Amino acid sequence: MLYTSEALQQLIEEFSRLPGIGRKSAQRIALFVLKQPRDEVVRIARALVNVKDRIRYCSVCCNITEADPCAICASPKRDRSTICVVEEPNDVIALEKTNDFKGLYHVLGGSLSPLDGVGPDELKVKELLARVDTGLGEVILAMNPNVEGEATTIYLTRLLKPLGVRVSRIARGLPVGGDLEFADEATLSRALEGRIAL
Repeated sequence: MLYTSEALQQLIEEFSRLPGIGRKSAQRIALFVLKQPRDEVVRIARALVNVKDRIRYCSVCCNITEADPCAICASPKRDRSTICVVEEPNDVIALEKTNDFKGLYHVLGGSLSPLDGVGPDELKVKELLARVDTGLGEVILAMNPNVEGEATTIYLTRLLKPLGVRVSRIARGLPVGGDLEFADEATLSRALEGRIAL
């Protein structure tokens, strides 16, 4: 039985399809939207449509962009001898926030997950291999520290090493401010493996 309008129920259903949004959160958002002035709701709707109409993938790195190539690939200030391979565009955003990496990126569009039907052909692996040439000094693999990320790292390493390019991975270990006693065994093991000389 419907206790509210069909339009509100439809909006709740659509919001609940978003990642990380449960039914209660979707209802709160829908009720918030209902309370907003019409022009603000129209502005939100336009922003949603603009994202779909204007955003595309960079033909070089496969990151999201409005201009092709993207600003990172087009920048003459970037180090073209290094490519950092990531799973998703949000990984590029996270790495760029550090202001430490000055090279280029390559976005795979996910990670290998045979159980979910994601194999090499569903990722931007061929595009990555096409970018590897004699001028490239290093490929940094920055996959998520999970089973799928580890499988992707191993797979890409096997493809890239024979091409004569240096392949590395980002270090993994303890977060700043973390306590050793609360870290799991895998994290501690990675921290020990990735130790650096002082």
